Amino acid sequence: MKNLKFIIKRYKYFLVSLFICILIYLYNIGIGFKIFSTTFSSLIQMLSILPPVMILLSLLDIWVPKKYFIKYMGDSSGIKGIFITFLIAFFSAGPMYAAFPFTAILMKKGVKFSNIIIFLNAWCVTKFSTLLFEMGALGYKFTILRLVIDIPGVIIIGYLIDYMIKSRDLN
Repeated sequence: MKNLKFIIKRYKYFLVSLFICILIYLYNIGIGFKIFSTTFSSLIQMLSILPPVMILLSLLDIWVPKKYFIKYMGDSSGIKGIFITFLIAFFSAGPMYAAFPFTAILMKKGVKFSNIIIFLNAWCVTKFSTLLFEMGALGYKFTILRLVIDIPGVIIIGYLIDYMIKSRDLN
């Protein structure tokens, strides 16, 4: 009984979503089928991406000592840490959910929290593959203008969230 309560508490949002999907399926089989087929397709895509990511992250965790992360991306890394963070995000590949396991490694290795937030945001807005597509579809002027706005915004957001988390921890 205790395990059941734990499972329900832990997966309550998933269970509520599943219940809503089942209700939609019962109300309109066509829409319900589309919901479940889209979910299944996304699950297959995620399962094809995450195992290689997890293997590479395990190797990174073992091969790169914590002292290098602290030296280059830790609390005293400054602009160098921000640059390395953007560089890693720029050459990354895959959907956003592939960044979260890497973020866990960064946290474990002692990377400055603002650099972790910068990495997550930069993953979304500065990936090389995305920029190439964007330049082709929207033009280089738009892409450069967006980067000029986004890069300082990502840095500000990283430091702002870091400040807010530290302020909350002090109280």
